[in-house]
Amino acid sequence: MADQRVIFHVDVNSAFLSWTSVERLSRGESDLRKIPAVIGGDIKKRHGVVLAKSIPAKAFGIHTGEPLTDAVRKCPDLIAVPPDFEVYQRLSSAFKNICRTYATAVEDFSIDECFLDVTQTTAFDHPIAAANELKSRIKNELGFTVNVGIGPNKLLAKMAGDFEKPDKIHTLWWREIPAKMWPLEVGRLLSVGRKTRQKLNACGIWKIGDLARDDPKKLKKLFGEKQGAHLYAYANGWDDSPVRAVPREEKGYSISITLPKNAETEDEAKRVIKKLVDGVAMRLRSRKKRARRIGVQIRYASFKDRSHQMTLDQATDITRTIEKAAYRLFDELWDQKTPIRLIGVSLSQIEGHSVSQISMFDRENNERERQIDAAIDAIRKRYGMDVINRGVSDQKLPQIGKKYRARFEIDRKK
Repeated sequence: MADQRVIFHVDVNSAFLSWTSVERLSRGESDLRKIPAVIGGDIKKRHGVVLAKSIPAKAFGIHTGEPLTDAVRKCPDLIAVPPDFEVYQRLSSAFKNICRTYATAVEDFSIDECFLDVTQTTAFDHPIAAANELKSRIKNELGFTVNVGIGPNKLLAKMAGDFEKPDKIHTLWWREIPAKMWPLEVGRLLSVGRKTRQKLNACGIWKIGDLARDDPKKLKKLFGEKQGAHLYAYANGWDDSPVRAVPREEKGYSISITLPKNAETEDEAKRVIKKLVDGVAMRLRSRKKRARRIGVQIRYASFKDRSHQMTLDQATDITRTIEKAAYRLFDELWDQKTPIRLIGVSLSQIEGHSVSQISMFDRENNERERQIDAAIDAIRKRYGMDVINRGVSDQKLPQIGKKYRARFEIDRKK
């Protein structure tokens, strides 16, 4: 083992459900992990999707991503709790801080996953013992369980961590690949999606081992030079990417909403855009960044996508400026008649704060807007996002965090 890296992949078991349960237990409430329960949506209003499920809920055939109405039909006594991302961020940071005490580098993979490079720590000589200690510390100190995958690179550590859950430790060393990884369905290979799996199956490739033993030239011809080489390398366990201790530079921010009811008027669509811009601009300011390029995406009820972007003269973090640009882009995009299923807003060409070369009048206006934004951000940070809305009444504008299924993502440079 002395001639190879030792990488851990740490993954929180059913993160949203576990973290919500930990928070509830701190208030003397029931543990959702022990009863049929899900995170996501509102049972009384009967809308939303399942973001996470308990093992008892899984026994009823409930699965992640299905509509809450379907889940309730399967289990009438199901308990559904809305997500609380402030709690999730806090507990995510807490478990990753514990991970940092075991590694020379820790890389975020998602809110509930990270990679650890433990090659130069005590875990190098005793990786399983170190993983057991790490797993126990997280459980004892924070109240939830994790899976730990161990391997010579990030790919194999991730594959190992997904073998069996929950609360497990698995290894996937080079010598273990033929017995542990190659017999798995090819769709289990990291980065192989549904369409790629179907294409591989059509070529007679059903297991990861089939892919590993296939002709790389044939794969490059079928999938293209880059993807073909990638598939062949991953099937053989090859991955030399480092564990990145420093977050990569942020390329952009985006937020999109799939509407429970199609937007059919300009007023309906722009109320949603206002809320989207409000959220993504606040996120931009929290990172002390500004954006020069604004984008808007819409998806019609027919599932046809359209998008448009514009570049500003000066990078900005002002909500009202971004909002005006987004409205203009929407006006150029929409045909004024087709119902809209999804709306998204994106910010890119990200820059740090700098003094803009603008007129004194514009600078004063911008400063006023920034003071307003800062005041609203401070109130929301203390009392929550729903405590204040911009320019519309609660009766007129639904709370998107509770009313819609939203996805918020940060894109990063590859």
